[in-house]
Amino acid sequence: MTGDSTGTIVERRTIDAVPLSERHGRTRDLFTIWFSANLGPLTVVTGALAPTAFGLSFWWSLAALLAGHLGGGFLMALHSAQGPQLGVPQMIQSRGQFGYVGALAVVLVVIVMYQGFFASNLVVGAQSLGQVAPVGERTGVVLGALVSLVVAVVGYRLMHRIGALTSWVFGAVQLAGAAWLLFGGLPDGFLDRGGFSLAGFLGMVSVGALWQIAYAPYVSDYSRYMPADRAGVRSTLWCTYAGCVLGSLLPMVVGAAIGLAGGGDPIAAQSDLLGSPLGQITLWSFAVVTMLTNSMNLYGAVLCAVTAVQTFAHRWLPRATGRAVIGAVLTALSVVLALALADSFMTSYLNLIYVLQYVLIPWTAINLVDFYLVRHGSYDVASFFARDGGVYGRWNVTALAVYALGILAEIPFMAQSLYTGPLAHALGDTDLGWIAGLVVTVPAYLLAARLTASPATRSGLPTPRDSAGGVVVSHRLPHGLEGMGGAPSASTPSSALPSKPHDAAR
Repeated sequence: MTGDSTGTIVERRTIDAVPLSERHGRTRDLFTIWFSANLGPLTVVTGALAPTAFGLSFWWSLAALLAGHLGGGFLMALHSAQGPQLGVPQMIQSRGQFGYVGALAVVLVVIVMYQGFFASNLVVGAQSLGQVAPVGERTGVVLGALVSLVVAVVGYRLMHRIGALTSWVFGAVQLAGAAWLLFGGLPDGFLDRGGFSLAGFLGMVSVGALWQIAYAPYVSDYSRYMPADRAGVRSTLWCTYAGCVLGSLLPMVVGAAIGLAGGGDPIAAQSDLLGSPLGQITLWSFAVVTMLTNSMNLYGAVLCAVTAVQTFAHRWLPRATGRAVIGAVLTALSVVLALALADSFMTSYLNLIYVLQYVLIPWTAINLVDFYLVRHGSYDVASFFARDGGVYGRWNVTALAVYALGILAEIPFMAQSLYTGPLAHALGDTDLGWIAGLVVTVPAYLLAARLTASPATRSGLPTPRDSAGGVVVSHRLPHGLEGMGGAPSASTPSSALPSKPHDAAR
C-alpha cells in the first residue's frame, strides 16, 4: 500500500492539488466508503429521534427519512462529483466562491462541525464497546479516538480499504439485524404507536437532509485522488449518492423502529432485542465503524485546519508529520468535548444538528450554483493557492453577502428551544429555516454572480492569470455539464498544478 507516488505507506499530501500521476481508484470505491461510514450507532440514534423527539409513527418516520435523505443526499453527491475534476479538498475549492480569505467564514464553521460529530461518535462508540467488553466509558472514548487518529494519519488509501472491507462484513450484519427486528423481533403493536404532526414530520425531514448535507464540506476529499477521465461527474455522483443514502437509511429505519419499541438507550435496546450472538456482533461492528467514521471526521478537520492556517502562512504546507501533530491536537479536543457532553448527549447532539442546518445550507447552495450553473466546473486551480487569491481575490463580497442573506432569511422560520421565529410560530412551530435558506440563496447568488461576473466567467472560462512562471491553469467541464460525464479538459498538464502553495505565488 502506498500513500502517493513516493511509495510511502503514509499519505504525504494535505491541501495541495493532486497531480495526474498520483490519481487512482474507482468510483465504486465511493459507494463502499460512504455506505460503511454510515453503519454506526450514531445513525441508529439519529433514526430513533423520529418517534422519541418528533412523535412520529413508524410509517411517518419512514416517509420523513426517505424525503430527507433522498433530497439531501443528492445535494451532497453533487459536491462529491467535484473532487476528480479539480483534485483539491472541498474547502480549498470554496476559495473559488468566497475568495482566498473569505472562505474562512465557512472553513471555521466546518471545523466546529467536525469536532462536534467526532465527539458525538466517540460517546456512542464507547457505549457500544462498553456493552461487549469490560471497558469503561472514558477508556472507550480514548481508545476509539486513538484508533481513529492512527487511521487518519495513514490517510486516504487506508480509509478507502477499510471502507471496502467493512461495507460487506458489517453491511451483512446490519441487514441480518434489520431483518430479525422488522420481521418478528419487535413487540406486538409497535406499528400502532406514535402519530403525526406537520412540525414533527418536517423536523425529521430536516434531520435526514442535514445528515447528508453535513458530509458536503468534505465528501469530495475522498474523490479528489480519482482520475477525472475514469471518474466522470455522473458516475461519481451516483456511486456516492447510493452508498451514503442506503448506508444511512438502513440503520435509521432500524433506529425508528427501536425508538417505538421503547427504551431510553437505542443502542442497548437494539442489543437486547437482537439477543445473543447477533446483538453482540452488532455492537462490535458499531464500535469498529465508529472508528472509521471518526477517522474521516478527523481527516477532514485536519485539512480544514491546514487551510485556515495556510491562509495567513502562505508558504506553509505540512506533510505527514504535520498532519499527525494537528490531528493529535484536534483528537485531544474532541476527547475532552466527548467526556463533557456524555451525560447530556441527546440534548447536545440535537442542538448541534439545528445549528449546522442554518449555516451549511446557504454554503452548499452557493457552492453548487457556482460550480454547476455559473462556472460550469471551470476553475483556475492555481488561484486557489495564490497569496492574493488570483482571479478570485482575497474576499468575494458578493458571495459573502449572499451567504449572510441566506442565514438571515432562515431566522423568521427557525423553531428552536432558544428562539422561534414569527413565521415558524404562525405555522405551528414548524421549522422551515433550511428550506427558506435554499429558496433565497440559490436565486440570489445566481443573479448576483451573473451581474458581477466578467465576460469570461459568464462563458464558463476563468479569467486568464499568469501563475508559476506565466502558466495559466484551468479545468473545465462541458458547458452545462451535458450528460454529467466525461473528463475535463485542461489548458495545461497536471504537472503545472502547484504541488505547494508558494508555487503559485507572485
